[in-house]
Amino acid sequence: MKKLIFKKFTKDISLFFFILIISIATIVWIIQAVNYLDLISEDGHGLKVYFAYTLFSLPKIISKILPFVYMISLFYVIINYELNNELIIFWINGITKLNFVNVLLKISFLYFILQIVLTTIIVPYTLDKGRSYFRDSDIDLFTSIIKEKKFIDTVEDLTIFVEKRNQNSLQKIIIKERISDTQSKIILAKSGVIITEDDKTDRIVLNNGKIINTEKDNQNIIDFSSFNLNLSKFTTNTITHPKTQEMNTPNLLKCLKLITNHKLVNENIIDKQFFIGCNYQISGPIIEEFLKRFLAPIFIILIGLASSLVITSSKNQDNYKLQNILKFIFGIIIIISSEMVMTHSGISILNIKFYFLIPLLFFLIIYSYVYFNLRTFKG
Repeated sequence: MKKLIFKKFTKDISLFFFILIISIATIVWIIQAVNYLDLISEDGHGLKVYFAYTLFSLPKIISKILPFVYMISLFYVIINYELNNELIIFWINGITKLNFVNVLLKISFLYFILQIVLTTIIVPYTLDKGRSYFRDSDIDLFTSIIKEKKFIDTVEDLTIFVEKRNQNSLQKIIIKERISDTQSKIILAKSGVIITEDDKTDRIVLNNGKIINTEKDNQNIIDFSSFNLNLSKFTTNTITHPKTQEMNTPNLLKCLKLITNHKLVNENIIDKQFFIGCNYQISGPIIEEFLKRFLAPIFIILIGLASSLVITSSKNQDNYKLQNILKFIFGIIIIISSEMVMTHSGISILNIKFYFLIPLLFFLIIYSYVYFNLRTFKG
């Protein structure tokens, strides 16, 4: 009977959690997708790159909101059980409140595993996969980034200014191309036409102008009546190299180990790159990312324990609602504490073990309170 009761309880939590996290994640994803429209309007990427990148950001959104959604789910289900007198079924079947808390911890452990899988495997993979679309992408919608009377430097090594534009027809054009540190090219043209083929901007045909080639202190000027500027060789300024959050977990652990070892050997180390994406100068973000993946999920268990405090009060008490509000605020404080730990984690690489003591200390304090207050009570 006890197994059936807890099976239904777990099912109710999971169902509410699933509905809520999908709803909130969808709303956040839509808002974020709107913000990413700059990828088309300013960076010149195509719709395929835009939709792929935004879609692969969804797992990260889910992992970020999971602790908060899980806490809401626990509070909602437990309070709903109390108001509908369903908790009485637990007590009359010999389930003590301490048994209830212990089972809730087991359920929380399952969500902890889910969060660990998200933060260590799924999120880094999907973020890197989304970034790969930039690495493989040309500037598909060059026409979308060219605006009148604005210097456009979205394209790497290329700056464009257009006095007037009418669809694909341009008037009074200035184009500066950086070829190397000592060599550049400036193109001045009275008019030009953007040529688009297969939904991609291939080139700009410039008319009646001149090319000023500069190399060190030397210049030469070439007049032209018509000139084709090939755009396929240019890439966007959008970041394409892997970020720390996109590094797979084995590489992250390897990087953290290398940074730690070099710190112990050489206190005066300033700049050391071990492999792409792993640099001693970014040891702070490396530590923070490590803690986000392995420490933050532990707070899921704390959230489950904090939510169990709801059963320490009864709906018949005058201040029942106030007590639950305070307990909910306490849960929020735990979530905020986890974020604060991440924020200040870059102070020292040698204090990583200390950060793991914080949730352990929280757990011992809360569980001790629950244990000594509920061990003799059934309902």
